[in-house]
Amino acid sequence: MVETVDRYIADLPEARKARFMLLHQMIVDEYPDVVVDMHYRMPTYRQGEGWVALANQKNYISLYTCSAAHIESFKTDHPHIKTGKGCINFKDKDPLPLDDLLSVVRHAISRPKGA
Repeated sequence: MVETVDRYIADLPEARKARFMLLHQMIVDEYPDVVVDMHYRMPTYRQGEGWVALANQKNYISLYTCSAAHIESFKTDHPHIKTGKGCINFKDKDPLPLDDLLSVVRHAISRPKGA
């Protein structure tokens, strides 16, 4: 089991590391005081009661939030990118619309589940 965020990132396949790091850096740049730790075996970014998490999956990188409400606007604007109940799954060929993803992160961290 991966014990630290640094180890998780180091173990990423080289083909995915740059995209993962772009998302990671976007979050920590926006929230310099965010607590980054391993939760549910993936890097999790917490501030107050809000959080998001990143995970490398077999076929994509996922951005998890704690509620479908956090990704509603993203789903409307990017119907071609796969989503789940409260997550966005980026295949290697999918674009990373960083401005829209930053909005998702802000929504999830600033307004936790139920807010």
